[in-house]
Amino acid sequence: MSKVNIIYWSGTGNTESMANLIAEGVKERGAEVNVLNVSEASPDDVKSADIVLLGSPAMGVEVIEEEEMDPFVESISSCVSGKKVGLFGSYGWGDGEWMRNWAKRMEDYGANLLNEGFIVQEAPEGEIKEDCKNFGRQILNE
Repeated sequence: MSKVNIIYWSGTGNTESMANLIAEGVKERGAEVNVLNVSEASPDDVKSADIVLLGSPAMGVEVIEEEEMDPFVESISSCVSGKKVGLFGSYGWGDGEWMRNWAKRMEDYGANLLNEGFIVQEAPEGEIKEDCKNFGRQILNE
């Protein structure tokens, strides 16, 4: 059974909702899943998982959250080489530059990036909820 750890930061609750919906999709595929706010996570949560999903909303000038998520991502830079990693997050404006930059950063760390970044504008509602679950289901096929 695959172990998937979903580690996220959320300010308005949109990225947290995405994390929980993604977890539903992962569970449907029979994997063990843990959903952790980044404030509760450590590099050991990355090391112990088969797949790590990281979530952050776009902040400021299209960057990941800078007080908790960015330092956490930096702290795992040495332990993601070869690790299966997927990225997700929500945004309110822009074109997804923050996610492209984050994906490039993770590739530079040597992560086996499973996607180009799954992004949702604002809150996951309607059909987007199912898209989040599908992301969780599909990540196990990578």
